Amino acid sequence: MSFGPILSLVTWLPIAGTLFIFLIRDDGEVSNTAARRVALMTTTITFLLSLGIWAGFDPNTADFQFVEKYDWLAGTISYHMGVDGISMLFVILTTFLMPLCILASWVVIKERVKEYMIAFLVLETLMIGVFTSLDLVLFYLFFEGGLIPMFLIIGVWGGPRRVYASFKFFLYTLLGSVLMLLAIMAMYWQAGTTDIPTLLTHEFPTGMQTWLWLAFFASFAVKMPMWPVHTWLPDAHVEAPTAGSVVLAAILLKMGGYGFLRFSLPMFPLASDLFAPLVFTLSVVAIIYTSLVALMQEDIKKLIAYSSVAHMGFVTMGIFTLTHQGVQGGIFQMLSHGIVSGALFLCVGVVYDRMHTREIAAYGGLVNRMPVYAFVFMVFTMANVGLPGTSGFVGEFLTLLGAFKVNSWVAFLATSGVILSAGYALWLYRRVIFGVLEKESLKNIADMNRREIAILAPLVVLTILFGVYPSPLIDVTEVSVRNLIEHYQAALAAVDATSLAAR
Repeated sequence: MSFGPILSLVTWLPIAGTLFIFLIRDDGEVSNTAARRVALMTTTITFLLSLGIWAGFDPNTADFQFVEKYDWLAGTISYHMGVDGISMLFVILTTFLMPLCILASWVVIKERVKEYMIAFLVLETLMIGVFTSLDLVLFYLFFEGGLIPMFLIIGVWGGPRRVYASFKFFLYTLLGSVLMLLAIMAMYWQAGTTDIPTLLTHEFPTGMQTWLWLAFFASFAVKMPMWPVHTWLPDAHVEAPTAGSVVLAAILLKMGGYGFLRFSLPMFPLASDLFAPLVFTLSVVAIIYTSLVALMQEDIKKLIAYSSVAHMGFVTMGIFTLTHQGVQGGIFQMLSHGIVSGALFLCVGVVYDRMHTREIAAYGGLVNRMPVYAFVFMVFTMANVGLPGTSGFVGEFLTLLGAFKVNSWVAFLATSGVILSAGYALWLYRRVIFGVLEKESLKNIADMNRREIAILAPLVVLTILFGVYPSPLIDVTEVSVRNLIEHYQAALAAVDATSLAAR
C-alpha cells in the first residue's frame, strides 16, 4: 500500500498553514480569529495525516519505513526522511499535542495572535523534522531551528522575566549543540557520508567514539535536560505561556532522549559502555536532587518543571542500562511524560487564567468550587507519581527493572525518587485542591469550561488507557529496540574477541 511522500507532507504542512495566516489581512479581532482557525485546522489535519503513518507502519521490521530520499546541496547531503519503531511514536505525540496547544491559546493570547500562531506552526514542522530526518545535517538543521520559534514564544508572549528566560534557554541549548556540529563534521570526514542508516553500520575507531560521544552528549544532556545543566528549564517554564510550557516539556525535552537512542548508543557503542556509569550517576543525582528541590517550591510551574528533570533521570537511566526492559521503559516513559507533563501544565494554565498567579499559597479548597478540575488534576498527579493503572507506572517500572538487572544500587537509589515524587506531588495537590475554601478571591472561581474539558479529556483517556493497556506503544518499539540492543552487544563482543586474539 503506497502512502506517497506522507512524511514530507506531515512535516511541511504546518508551513503551508503559516502562508495562509500571512495572507490574512490585519483587521483586529476578525483576523485574530481567522489565524486561530487556520492554525487549528492545519494542526488537526497534520495529526490526522500522521495517523496514516501509524496505520501503515509495519512493527515486525526494524528497517526505516516511508523512506524518501532526494539529492540536495550538489549531492553531498541528501534530503532523506524515514521513521522506525523508535521515532514514529514521537511524530504522533508531536502532531497530537499541537492542536491542543492551539486550543489552549485560543482565549489567553490576545496580542500578536497571527505571529504567535505562525511561531507554533513553524515549531511543529521543525520538531517533526527532528524525528523523521535520516541525514545528520538535515537532523541538525531541524534540531537547532526549533530554538528560534521557542525563543520567540517565551521572549514575546512570556511572563515578566521572559527576556532573561528566553536568552538563557537559547544560549544553553545552542552552546551544547556547537560541539555536536563539530562532531558531525568529524564523522563526515571519517565516514565520507552524513547518511544516518549508513553511519549506523559504520564502525568508528574506539578513540574517536569517545570524543564523538562526549560531543553529542553535551547537546543531548542540555536538551533533556540532565543535572547539572538543567537550570535553564525552570526559568523557561515559569515565563513561557501555557502552550509553550506544554511543547517544551512534552516534545522538546524528548529530543535529547531520542538523540541518545538514534546516535549515541548505535553509533558509539564502545563509548556508551564506557560512560554508562557516568550517566547512571548523573541520572540518580537528578532523580533525588531535583525531587528534593521540587519539595521546596512555592510556584506550581517550577515544581512541575523540577519534576520533569527528575522523570528524565529515569529515562536516561533506563536507556543506558541497554537491557530490553530499560530501553523500552525509557521510550515509554518519554511518551507517557509527554502526555502527563503536558497535561499538568495545561491544568496550571486553567487556574492561572482565572487567578493570574501560580503561587501555591494563593490556592486551597478548589474541590469545593471546581470538582471536575479536581478530578482531572488528580488523574495527572497520580500518573506523575507513577500510580499503577496510569501510564506513569509502566515507564518507571520498566526502567527500574532494567536498572536492577545491571546495578541494584542504581535501582535502589532511583526508587527513592518514586517516594519523593509522591511527597511533592501529593503535597501540591493537597494544598491546591483540598482544605477549607477561605480565600475570598476563590469563592466565585468557575469550574472548567467546555473548551478546557475538550483539551484535557483526551489526555485523561490516554493516561489511563496506556496505564492499563500499554501494548499499542510497546508493540511498535519492540523490534527496533531488540535490533538496537543486538547491534550494541555485537559491537562489544567484537571488541572482546579482538582483545583475546591480541593476547
